[in-house]
Amino acid sequence: MIKFVGLKNCDTCRKAKKWLESEGIPFTYHDVRSDGLSKEEVIHWIKELGWEELINRRGTTWRNLSDEDKNSVNQETAVDLIVANPSLMKRPLFIYGDTFILGFKQAQMEAIQALSIV
Repeated sequence: MIKFVGLKNCDTCRKAKKWLESEGIPFTYHDVRSDGLSKEEVIHWIKELGWEELINRRGTTWRNLSDEDKNSVNQETAVDLIVANPSLMKRPLFIYGDTFILGFKQAQMEAIQALSIV
């Protein structure tokens, strides 16, 4: 079963959830804001994806960070920033075993379908 990590108020996450349901793809949902994030999870995701990929620099959360935080972000500080500000991470994130798929565009949809989990 896919673990779907997202944010319930995120339009892209809502679209992804509807798509998974319509495709009959089983998933568990983890809302980063209401369910929270552990340092261990974020460290693992950064190890797999890279902190540059995991941080959403387009969102309001990033824009609201202090210039000091934005200018000093690195692999170590990214973990604490994401744990403290879960909406800072790009989403949705799909995890299936050792496979990590970040985002929800055509390529990610095809990658999910290719997992053959239905």
